[in-house]
Amino acid sequence: MKILKISLVFTLILQAGQIDAQKPDSPSHELTLTIPKKALNFIAMGDWGRNGEYNQREVADQMGVTAKLLKASFFIALGDNFYPSGVASTMDHRWIDSYENIYTAHSLQEDWYVVLGNHDYKGNPDAEVEYSKVDRRWNMPARYYSKKIILNHDSSQVALFVFIDTTPLLSEYYHSEDHAANVKTQDTASQRKWLESVLSDPSPNIRWRIVSGHHPIYTGGNRINSNETKELNSLLKPIFDRYRVDAYITGHEHSLQYIKPKGSTYYFISGAGSETTPATVHPDGGKFAISENGFIAFSLSPDDLLVQFVSYKGKVLYKDEIKK
Repeated sequence: MKILKISLVFTLILQAGQIDAQKPDSPSHELTLTIPKKALNFIAMGDWGRNGEYNQREVADQMGVTAKLLKASFFIALGDNFYPSGVASTMDHRWIDSYENIYTAHSLQEDWYVVLGNHDYKGNPDAEVEYSKVDRRWNMPARYYSKKIILNHDSSQVALFVFIDTTPLLSEYYHSEDHAANVKTQDTASQRKWLESVLSDPSPNIRWRIVSGHHPIYTGGNRINSNETKELNSLLKPIFDRYRVDAYITGHEHSLQYIKPKGSTYYFISGAGSETTPATVHPDGGKFAISENGFIAFSLSPDDLLVQFVSYKGKVLYKDEIKK
């Protein structure tokens, strides 16, 4: 075992082809941040834009620390990007107050792949699409989109990332004065057709299919039995099962959760970017749930997916390794 001290805060331990970062003198039973030597590392975080309040700034600072250790390649912003009512335009002050002035670490300047949440639909959702032309790291070419990313510099092994727009898929928002005008501009039939077309890509190079959206279809939070959760489950789960989606990553519930019901898909909720709400382990395949500010770090290689839940204080709360 080779030990390399890099600071007073972290010690890196090189073992079995990967690195664990831990605090000096920490009890042996505490989980530590695992840093694979070869992996596509990214961080997912949602429900965040609150002018730095509700621990948003502290989450951002810890994201910077973790992203530096992991050498994170990109970030996924899971919607409700700006509270309480999205942004009015690309010139809205919330871009500065809740984004530019908060996520300032050098390690956070890589690409952000963004989806819309229901609070974003209270404002001007197209302004968040247009901001992709203003800010280099902000990536939202449309309200829904996809991207293939090469794994380990090998073009024969790729991960398919699919970013969906869930708010217009839910009927309740068509009866909401705050949302109706904007959700009605979305052709949901076209999005569903597009989603199936993208996921059915027959390329043998696709090792992983990972979908990100704002609303969960399983949750141990306040919306466990809500109509919106049931409605989206009935709509999306058959599609995920049909095309063997590996992971669905969401926010909306202000907590950190991990659920693996029957089927091929693992479900993750990372909505603790600012304000938190109660959560319990889901009765159908729930593995982990906590109401604590933080985010999820993912490390993807051709044959496995390492998932680590990290609190805003830097503690690794839970981790799991999913084999392909």
